[in-house]
Amino acid sequence: MNLLSVLGVLSSAIFSGTSLLYVTLGETIHQRSGIVNLGLEGIMLVSAAAGFAVTSISGNPYLGIFIAMIVGGIMNMIFGFLIVVRRANQLASGLALMFFGFGLSALIGKPYVGTRINALPRFSMPGLSNLPLLYTSLFKFDILIILVIPVAFLIWWLLFRTRWGLGLRAVGENANTAFASGRNPFLIRFQALFLGGMLAGLGAAHLSIAYTMNWTEYMTAGKGFIAVALVIFSKWHPLRAIVGALLFSGAVAFQLLLQSSGVQVSPFLLDTIPYILTLLVLIAWGGTRKQAAPAGLGRIYQSVE
Repeated sequence: MNLLSVLGVLSSAIFSGTSLLYVTLGETIHQRSGIVNLGLEGIMLVSAAAGFAVTSISGNPYLGIFIAMIVGGIMNMIFGFLIVVRRANQLASGLALMFFGFGLSALIGKPYVGTRINALPRFSMPGLSNLPLLYTSLFKFDILIILVIPVAFLIWWLLFRTRWGLGLRAVGENANTAFASGRNPFLIRFQALFLGGMLAGLGAAHLSIAYTMNWTEYMTAGKGFIAVALVIFSKWHPLRAIVGALLFSGAVAFQLLLQSSGVQVSPFLLDTIPYILTLLVLIAWGGTRKQAAPAGLGRIYQSVE
């Protein structure tokens, strides 16, 4: 494996890992408030389809990104109505939202299959101008890639350095205790869902508008479920999620490199490498999961008023 191949894997990991990291950050907020959202896959698909459609119609990728974020937040409001207001089971509601997203995204995206769009512009990284073009072209990043690490630090600051974050984590640990201290668990969970939905929409927008620059059905390929696993891997911490997203995306890029190199292994087997890695990580970290998971994760809050 030469230097160009290694840099190619790194570049691919950064590109594909960006959308995954945004979604993982959103799910971290959900779970810190005590909510497990298995509907992320559907939310991502609808957001990606809506953002791509708006970009195609308007020619403005930034407007498409904004719409994708809003759509992600609205989709999560539907989820919030089910689990917060109607007190439905979180897992069943998440799966229902996922299947709803499959159908709705196919409906929205059908007219735009094969459509070309004005994608987000990419910028060369400082200090790479003296390298050959073959190398510098691998590290031209769009604005969402540039911002993803600062956003991760912002989410960390919100969760662990603000009163709002303290209240959100308190609700995730014990909603009744949080209510007794003067906080509104219903409001806080809706806020967490809307913010997390916007981040999921942002990740989906990067996938369709900046990375692949096209729309195909089921293009998320399980990223929503991988994000849930990465939250566990990161022990519900936004900064550790950066490592998890790069690790999984690097595994995806590596298996693609193996396939393109003509390795005499079934491509179907190679496709399983990232998911096997995810399972191994969960097995290795599973023993300490309860030490980090919010105590009220998955529990329905019953108002004591």
